[in-house]
Amino acid sequence: MKKLLPAVVIAGVLLAGCAGSPRMSVEESCKFLQGDTFKPTGNQQQQADQIAKHYQEVADKVAQDVADPIQKMADIMKQVAGTSLGNKSAEQTAELARQNNRIGEVCK
Repeated sequence: MKKLLPAVVIAGVLLAGCAGSPRMSVEESCKFLQGDTFKPTGNQQQQADQIAKHYQEVADKVAQDVADPIQKMADIMKQVAGTSLGNKSAEQTAELARQNNRIGEVCK
């Protein structure tokens, strides 16, 4: 059992080291976001699901300053996609706008 421990520890360290890909700088992130041309397709529920997945992918790449609001937007869109019609509530729409404004503050 003691012989396995170092191998397990080494494997864990290697996996942890590979788990996170490097994030873009704030400047690179803002430029990336300005050029993002993602367009969802399908009905509203399908679009909400596609948007949630897109936001999640973007949040995983960009600088943390813009990733946090994008992650919140992804979470909201996951909730929207979970509804029968894929419609945003007034509260969800307002929160999406707040998070978008946070991104705008960072990417002035």
